[in-house]
Amino acid sequence: MGSTYITTPVEFLINTLFGLYILAVMLRFLLALVRADFYNPVSQFLVKVTNPPLKPLRRVLPSIGKLDTSALLLMLALQMASLAIIALLRGAQLSPGALVIISLAELIGLFLNVLLFAILIQVVISWVNPGTYNPAVALLYSLTEPVLGPCRRLLPPMAGIDLSPLVALIAIQLVKMLLLPPLYALAT
Repeated sequence: MGSTYITTPVEFLINTLFGLYILAVMLRFLLALVRADFYNPVSQFLVKVTNPPLKPLRRVLPSIGKLDTSALLLMLALQMASLAIIALLRGAQLSPGALVIISLAELIGLFLNVLLFAILIQVVISWVNPGTYNPAVALLYSLTEPVLGPCRRLLPPMAGIDLSPLVALIAIQLVKMLLLPPLYALAT
């Protein structure tokens, strides 16, 4: 009991701290990818929080087109570090290959969850307070439009009701179910 009594809260702290920072880097990466408003207060916060490790990385690893490779590398490195620390706390070891594959699977899962929750939040806001401006809502629209736009073309609004979020949510869940289990299985 003694070892799990301490390791469980430590694992929670590691997962939380690394997870929040990885989420910040991912949001910055995604918002840059969709060319969201850079001067939005939320964007500015993400830039300030993530700049310290990204600035030196950008000198070594330039972007490829719209793809911020330094942010991708930082997310992968942070995820690998988090998993390695937790594995050490549990007294287990992960091979470097398994660590990379599990980290990639975790990042893909986080990406899909970000899209899922962004769409859900956008839907709830459209029901509760439609048409009002908020900097965070503007970023949500920028983030979800690349997913919802094609869904709207596939299933246009019917009788004034936009069902594209439903199509997108189902598609995201299917991608999670079909993509993540094989990746995790590769790591074992």
